[in-house]
Amino acid sequence: MSTRRVRSADGTEIRAWCNDGTGIPVLLCNGLGAPPEAWPGLVARDSGYRVVTWSHRGLGGSDRPADPARVRVEDHVDDARAVLDAFGLETATVVGWSLGVNVAFELALEDAARVDGVLAVGGVPGGSYSSLFATYRVPRPLRARLGRLGTRLLPVVGPLLPVLLASVPPWHEILSPAATRGPAREAVHPGALGAVLREFARHDWSWYRHLSVALAEHAPLDVSGVRCPVTFLAGRFDSLVDVADVRKAALSIPGARFREILGTHFLPLQYPEVMIEEMTRLSGRKSGH
Repeated sequence: MSTRRVRSADGTEIRAWCNDGTGIPVLLCNGLGAPPEAWPGLVARDSGYRVVTWSHRGLGGSDRPADPARVRVEDHVDDARAVLDAFGLETATVVGWSLGVNVAFELALEDAARVDGVLAVGGVPGGSYSSLFATYRVPRPLRARLGRLGTRLLPVVGPLLPVLLASVPPWHEILSPAATRGPAREAVHPGALGAVLREFARHDWSWYRHLSVALAEHAPLDVSGVRCPVTFLAGRFDSLVDVADVRKAALSIPGARFREILGTHFLPLQYPEVMIEEMTRLSGRKSGH
């Protein structure tokens, strides 16, 4: 996998990646602070896809913006455009995970001609904090407040909190065979799991919190006007995203596909073969097959 420095619209330099593969071009809008290795199937050089992605502002070797306020979802969308331009991609299938789902749909709404399709994994198009903790049966009016409260712990506990919240099923389901299937599958890819944990361990968690709080301000998007093929994947035991919200978003887009998987928030790591399967299906819908 090769890297390069890319200058975004506001002058911020970000670290971009390419899997150096050949095939259908893919723009990966990753989860906040996650490395490309979180996608062991898709980013493999022989996956059949040419995948480009980047590290978020101030993380993973990307610079912080001169203006600390330039960390909105819209700024990440500018970074996504800069990456497409740097690698000479006029269009691409856009894959979003978690925060990346917000970025993917903002791009699809603003620059529809550049987006061939959207694979939305473990995320909703805006209003992310109101979708938190549904598996813990937290009432919706309290979710955003608890989410913001949780971010205050990030500088103290570092990578422990987001990794645990993202990968461990809710307490009332944790011992069920279905709930443990996803986390157990993470261990099948120990190299990828190790890379993800190492990347999270290196983050400046005060800055990570700053990025996360900015995400909380991203309002729900009206995605009913998106006309490219769209697939939503949701983990049944995802504590960070309400499956009902993902299903509702899918129903708002004509012809969108929705699939629920026995997993947590780390679906790309737990089910890499499903990611490739759904990418193949999405590409077929684009070509009309």
